[in-house]
Amino acid sequence: MTFSLRRVSAILLKDWHDLLKNSYILFTLAFPLLLAVWLGNMDVKSTYSYTFPISLTLVICGCFVQAAMVAEEKEKSTLRGLLLSPATTLEILVGKSALSAIVTLVVIVATVFLTGFNIPSLPLFSLSILLCLIIYIAIGTLLGLLSRTVMETTIIGMPVLTLLGMGSALKETINNKIFAKVVDFLPSEQFNQIAMNISQDNNSVNIGKSLLILIVWVIVSLVITFIAYNRRRFDK
Repeated sequence: MTFSLRRVSAILLKDWHDLLKNSYILFTLAFPLLLAVWLGNMDVKSTYSYTFPISLTLVICGCFVQAAMVAEEKEKSTLRGLLLSPATTLEILVGKSALSAIVTLVVIVATVFLTGFNIPSLPLFSLSILLCLIIYIAIGTLLGLLSRTVMETTIIGMPVLTLLGMGSALKETINNKIFAKVVDFLPSEQFNQIAMNISQDNNSVNIGKSLLILIVWVIVSLVITFIAYNRRRFDK
């Protein structure tokens, strides 16, 4: 069966209509923008103050909203029909992720504008955003598949979302070398490292290392999500 943009578009359109009816998700999407306005009006400027709202956008919009949308499908028992439809695994996952990806990118652009972040290297910055977006949406899809209800995504996902969104701050608070080492390999931390390196015009070796780690995250997260999806397809 060939990849069908028509089926993907149908899934995207359905999710768009569902999103417009969900005031909870719409309010959630506004939170990173409020944070960006607050940080944009602060006198103290640093690379982290610019990247933190972007990382939070990836966590909230790319991961949490994606998890909530997938879990809502399960809660309404509409995901079962989608899993058993003629649409392929790739079509469904792309269709279910497209809206989250578009919304996340729009909010990131708005966040960059509101904070006044002057991006030093747009190609490298955009590549790191793209890799992180794939990772966070894959994690969000996985959390949604593992949750039975939208409320359960908060319970299951909160530790994951807190670690991804606040990893750098937690590393400074928790004085533990093992925990710090784990945080250093998180996609959020690698994104911060890339932003800092391109802002300070550091050598490309460090940037290349961070990009390689993000690529590994992309592969692992996609493989696990595909496995979880296929198991859900055949669950009784």
